[in-house]
Amino acid sequence: MRQAIMPKPGIIEFQQVADPSPKAGQVQIRVQRIGVCGSDIHVYYGKHPFVSYPLIQGHEFSGVVEAVGHGVDNIKIADKVTATPQEVCGQCPPCRRGQYNACEVLKVRGFQAPGCAQDLFVTEADKIVKLPDNFIPEQGAFVEPVAVAVHSTGQAGDLTGKNVVVSGAGTIGNFVAQACKSRGAKKVLITDISDYRLEIAKQVGIDAVCNVKNQSLEDAVKQEFGDDGFDVGVEVAGVEASLKSLVTGVGKGGTVLIVGVYEEMPKVDMSVVCEHELTVKGSMMYRHDDWVQAVEWMASGQVKTAPLDSKHFSFEDYLLAYKFIEDEGDKVMKVMIDLN
Repeated sequence: MRQAIMPKPGIIEFQQVADPSPKAGQVQIRVQRIGVCGSDIHVYYGKHPFVSYPLIQGHEFSGVVEAVGHGVDNIKIADKVTATPQEVCGQCPPCRRGQYNACEVLKVRGFQAPGCAQDLFVTEADKIVKLPDNFIPEQGAFVEPVAVAVHSTGQAGDLTGKNVVVSGAGTIGNFVAQACKSRGAKKVLITDISDYRLEIAKQVGIDAVCNVKNQSLEDAVKQEFGDDGFDVGVEVAGVEASLKSLVTGVGKGGTVLIVGVYEEMPKVDMSVVCEHELTVKGSMMYRHDDWVQAVEWMASGQVKTAPLDSKHFSFEDYLLAYKFIEDEGDKVMKVMIDLN
């Protein structure tokens, strides 16, 4: 089978390797689609702090079951599936309390463990997430980033009837905004500096958008929420300025949820956090139930993915996908790699 390897930043090489066979409790998947994630791009540039090369990438994917190992009876050949990428110990304190997404020795496929950038991928049956029969491969590859949004918005508490600001309208920010709506938020305002991304947000039904290059967050909040302001701010951009704006702008007793990845350590005015009695909370990846919920919301149409599907590249053109993202900048949402 074909396998793509990144021997060092900016390089992808292909090799022919033996087909992997599923052992007891495992499933063999023929990979159809792989989504390129923001974290993959950090790996491409050599800026990811927790990887070593050579590396097999790929953790957002979909495919069909080709074979199952002994003892697997709830998954059938030809099932449409995706799979969670975490490898956890099951023994550390977070794992023992069910918070295995924060495992103390967490490894993630495509980063600290081999990913799915190959024709056939083998993983444990308990990581498999089944997809509806009517899902196309692209939808299956979107489940992982939607699951990020499902988990993070769950961390924000009950959103029913609340006003929410989401900072950052990239793929994750878009799905976070949609997940807030799915959780009953009264109104969601999403901000960015890219008109393209904000237009995609409109296409999926987000209530209001703001380009913070042209309008301050304070003015946009006043315009959209009036004197009520907003109850929850979700920082997805990974930018200190947007984090500060949410902390100082959210209503007293409100919540600021941090989803973004920061290249530099941001500063937060803790006196505001204290005096306004804010809850500041982080979110780390997801758990299996979040993937199941993601599939349900996608299947029902509550979360829309098609407008975010920017461009496809063949498996052999994997490197061109990165160059396309590099060239197009903020005019790209999700790029897919097609293996069939």
